[in-house]
Amino acid sequence: MAARANGDPASDYLLTQRVFLPFTTKIDRNEVNRLDALLREADQKHFRIRVAMILSPSDLGTAFSLFGKPEKYSQFLGLELSFVYRGRLLVVMPNGYGYAVNGDPDPKASAVLKKLPAPGRDATKEVHAAIVAVQNLAAASGLRLTVPKVGGSTGRDRLTIAAAATAGIALIAAIVLYRRRKPPAGT
Repeated sequence: MAARANGDPASDYLLTQRVFLPFTTKIDRNEVNRLDALLREADQKHFRIRVAMILSPSDLGTAFSLFGKPEKYSQFLGLELSFVYRGRLLVVMPNGYGYAVNGDPDPKASAVLKKLPAPGRDATKEVHAAIVAVQNLAAASGLRLTVPKVGGSTGRDRLTIAAAATAGIALIAAIVLYRRRKPPAGT
């Protein structure tokens, strides 16, 4: 396999970023933030890894023939990135995982990944599967990675804030209306 630019988007993104995400679907941002936080922790603990999530053939650009072949695509993508990045690379597809280091397969890591369930055709589930896969790969190397808590309000927090704001506005409106009320005639 020759490593040259061929139009697969992940090879462009992963030159400078840790994660490539599918273009054509919505993904739970909280889950993406969790993955990003985990990858930052992995970097800090010297377990540098980049992740490509591939949900459909269109995510592969001109390398669409590698859809459904995560191991082959991880090797192909690893070679493409090797001019800039020579580290660990995880590919997550609906049917499973691929792993390469500098474009070379790693049988030990592949054995770890084969034990994990395939994520299926849901982008958010792929991101969650990537989190689990990275943790398992690190554990196989003797390193424990935990998913750091990420900031942001939960849906319940947002509802509570919105309800309090609405109640406050209603109270202010009631006070204004009460003060504007004309006194009854004859007073």
